[in-house]
Amino acid sequence: MIENVGIRDESIRLGQFLKLADLAEDGGHARELLEAGEVTVNGRPESRRGAQLKAGDVVAVGDRKARVTADAD
Repeated sequence: MIENVGIRDESIRLGQFLKLADLAEDGGHARELLEAGEVTVNGRPESRRGAQLKAGDVVAVGDRKARVTADAD
């Protein structure tokens, strides 16, 4: 199951999204997950905290997945 997580802007950095989607507890935890190779974006391994995500991207950590969606304000 993929959880939809809305963002306000057109894009968000991966490190921020990991926290927003509750895939990481905080920035340090996000860094650890990325350095350990435990994060994928659209099925591909990603290690850059600053990687830009946009609506439709799917981030996975282990068996948990979250999709970036445009926030309907």
